Amino acid sequence: MGIIKGCYTALVTPFKGDAVDDEGLDSLVDFQIENGVAGILAVGTTGESPTLTWEEHNRVVENAAAKTKGRCLCIAGTGSNNTKETIEATGHAAECGADAVLLVDPYYNGPSSLEIRREYIEPVAREFPDMQIIPYVIPGRTGAQLMPEDLAILSREFYNVNTVKEATGNIENMRRTRECCGPGYSIMSGDDGMVFQMMTDPDIKASGVISVLSNIVPGAITELLNLTGNGEIEKAEKLHSALKPLFELVTVSTMEATPFGETLCRARNPLAVKTLMSILGMPSGGCRKPLGKMTQKGVAKVLSVVRRVYEATPVLLKPLEDFFGVKVLQRLTDSSNWEGLSYDKY
Repeated sequence: MGIIKGCYTALVTPFKGDAVDDEGLDSLVDFQIENGVAGILAVGTTGESPTLTWEEHNRVVENAAAKTKGRCLCIAGTGSNNTKETIEATGHAAECGADAVLLVDPYYNGPSSLEIRREYIEPVAREFPDMQIIPYVIPGRTGAQLMPEDLAILSREFYNVNTVKEATGNIENMRRTRECCGPGYSIMSGDDGMVFQMMTDPDIKASGVISVLSNIVPGAITELLNLTGNGEIEKAEKLHSALKPLFELVTVSTMEATPFGETLCRARNPLAVKTLMSILGMPSGGCRKPLGKMTQKGVAKVLSVVRRVYEATPVLLKPLEDFFGVKVLQRLTDSSNWEGLSYDKY
C-alpha cells in the first residue's frame, strides 16, 4: 500500500440547476489529470458531501473512480458522524474501485479522540483491510479532533492507516503528529496556504496537499509541490508567492451594512471557489442550500484577487484557458460573467 503524496484535488461537485452535472464532473476530472495531479478526492466536504443525497454521493464516487482508473488515484469521501453510514459508503467506494477513503472527524456529536479512534476509524479499517483509510482532522469545522497520539496508535495497529489530512492550522499539532507517528507516516496538508511551510518544516515534512485551489490551478500547485520536494526552494518560494493571493479564496470575509450596524459575513469553502469557477467559465454551478450566494463585496474581492494574480502571472491560468476554451481577461472584465452570483442586498 503506497504512500499518499503530491497534489490531490478536493474536487468540487458541479451542478446544473439543482442536479449533479455528470458531464461537467468528467470535464473537471480530465482537466485535473491533464495537469498532472496525483489524485482526485471525490465528494469531500469541498464536493458538498453534506448536501448530496447518498444516491448522488455514490454516483459521483462511481464516476470519479471510473474516470481516474489507470490515470491517477481516486480518494472517496466517505466520512460522516454516523459510523454505520461510513462503513456502508466505504463498502460502496471499495466496490467501485476507489483507492482510498477520507474520513472527516465526526461533526456536531463531538466524540473524544479516543472514541473517534475506537468507534469510528478502527471499525472501518478493520472491515476494509485492503482500503487505505485517511483520517481528516479539521476541528474548526467539526468541533472534534483526532489527536496525534491516537493517530499513532492507529498507524501501529492498522497498516492501512498511514496518512492524515491535517487541517488544524496548528503547527505544534503537526509537529507532534510527526513525533508520534514517525518518519514513514504521510502528513497531507488540508490547507493550501500552509503546504509550503508544512513541507519545509523539518519537524513536519508534509508529503503534499489535498487542495481546494487546484480545482482552478492544478498544474501550478503540482509544480509547487514538485519544486519543494526536490529542494528547489528559491523557485518554490517564487511560485508560492504568485499563488498566495488565491489561497485567500478558501474563506472570503467582508463587513456588510445592516439596519443595525455592520456585521461580518464569511463565504466559506466551496462558495468563493465555485463563484470564481463560474466567472471563469468552468463547470461549477452554484452551491446546495443552505450555502447560497456571496455578497457583492465578496464577489468584488474574488475578482480583485484573481485579476491581481492574472496581471502579475498570467501563465498560472493559461492551462485553464486552453482546456476550457475561454479568455480569462474577457471573463474578468465583462460584468455579465458574474451577474446573478451575488445577493442584490444583504
